[in-house]
Amino acid sequence: MRLVILGGGESGVGAALLGQAKGYDVFLSDRSPLKATYLETLQTAGIPFEEGQHTESLILNATEVVKSPGIPDTVPLVLKLKALGIPVISEIEFAARYTQAKLIGITGSNGKTTTTLLTYHLLKTAGYNVGLAGNIGDSFAKQVINDTFDYFVLELSSFQLDSMYETRLNTAVLLNITPDHLDRYSYNFQNYVDSKFRILQNMHLDDTFIYFQENEPTRQELARRKPDVYALPISLVTAVSPGGYLHDGLLSTRFRDRSLSIHSAALPLKGPHNALNMLAAILAAQSMNVPDQAIINGLGTFQNAAHRMEPAGVINKIRFINDSKATNVDSVFYALSSMNSPTIWIAGGQDKGNDYSQLDGVIAQHVKALICLGKDNRKLIDYFGNKIATVRETQDVAEAVQIAIELGQPGDVALLSPACASFDLFKNYEDRGNQFKAVVESIILGGSSGV
Repeated sequence: MRLVILGGGESGVGAALLGQAKGYDVFLSDRSPLKATYLETLQTAGIPFEEGQHTESLILNATEVVKSPGIPDTVPLVLKLKALGIPVISEIEFAARYTQAKLIGITGSNGKTTTTLLTYHLLKTAGYNVGLAGNIGDSFAKQVINDTFDYFVLELSSFQLDSMYETRLNTAVLLNITPDHLDRYSYNFQNYVDSKFRILQNMHLDDTFIYFQENEPTRQELARRKPDVYALPISLVTAVSPGGYLHDGLLSTRFRDRSLSIHSAALPLKGPHNALNMLAAILAAQSMNVPDQAIINGLGTFQNAAHRMEPAGVINKIRFINDSKATNVDSVFYALSSMNSPTIWIAGGQDKGNDYSQLDGVIAQHVKALICLGKDNRKLIDYFGNKIATVRETQDVAEAVQIAIELGQPGDVALLSPACASFDLFKNYEDRGNQFKAVVESIILGGSSGV
C-alpha cells in the first residue's frame, strides 16, 4: 500500500508518521520548502519526501493520497489523481480509522475554535482522557499512532470535511453557516453549505447533533435533509427543550433527562456569540456524560485563545480589545453586539467580498468612530463614510492605536475587529493581533499616551 502525502505541514507530517507506523510505503511531497522542524522529523523517521516540487511519477502511483486541507480539489494534480480513481482523503479521515476514541467534531463559519477549546477544557478539567486535534493543536494522525486517548475534540474546517467520507462522529456541532471561503466553492453558497453538512455523514440515531437554530442556512438545510440523529438546537430567542438557550443572562441546557442552568455574568466569555459557544460546549460535554458540577467548574476557569475578544490593555481609561481573528462580517457583528460602551472600531485589510449591510444596526448603536487599517480602505470608507461620524485611515498599526487614543474618552472601547483578511499588511491574523497588543503594551509601559 503506497501512501502519498500532499503537504508537509502539521497534518501532513502527522499522517506520514501514522502511515509509516501502520506499514504503508509512505512518500511526502510539498510544493513549498518544508519548515525545519518538519524536515527534521521526516529525516529522523526515515520517511522519503520532496520539497519545492510535486514529481508526478512519484505521486500518481499511490494507492491512496492524504491531502492537506490548504490544497484545493481543483488543482491539476488532484484532478489527475481523481481521474485515475486514486482516493484523496484528509488527515482526519485517515487518522479516524485507527482510533477507538469517541469523537466530538465542531464546525461553523465562526466560533469553532473557541467552542473546540472550551469543550476540550470541560472534558479535560473533569478528568477525562481527552485529546485536542483537527484544525488546531497537534496532528490528529500523530496522536492516534499509540491511540491512548478515550475522547477527541476535533475542530473541523469545511476543507477538512470535504475530504472526509467514512468518519463517524459521536457528537457533531454546527455553530453557524455564513458566506466565507466562497472562492473554494465556485462562488456558490450552497456548495459551502453542503460542505458544512458533511459533518452529519455516517452519524447514528443515538449520536448527538448540536446546531444554532436561528442560523437561516442551517435551518433551511435541516428542513430539507431531516437527519436521523438526536438533534439539539441552541437558541438566543426560544426556550428550547431539549437543547440550550440564553434568557435573562441565564444559560440553560437540557440533554435527555439532564438539565443545567448557570448565570453567564459569572463566566469569562462575554457576548451573545460566546453564549452560543458555551451552550454548544455544555451540550457536547453532557453528551459525553461530564458531571454538571464539573461543567460549571470548567466554565469558570476557561481562558480563550489569543486574538478572540482578548483584552489588550487600558490607556487613558480606554479599553483596547484584540479581536484580530474576526476576519469576516459575521464575526464582527457578534463582537460589536457584545459592546456595552462607545466603541472605536478598527477594521480593514483584504476584503473577501464583504457585505457590510449586516452591521448597520450595531454600528448605529455602538460605534462612535471607525479607523480603517489597510492598504486599500475604499470599500469601508464608501460604505461607512455617511454612517459613522468619524472615519480615519492608516496603514500602520501603531498609528491606529494613537488615533484611537486621540478619539477616545474614558470608558470607551477601542476594538480591533477587522472583518477582513490580514495579508495586505501582516503575515496573518496572529501577526496583526500581536503587533496591536505590542503597541498597546509599549504605550502602557512607557506611561504616556504619546499624544
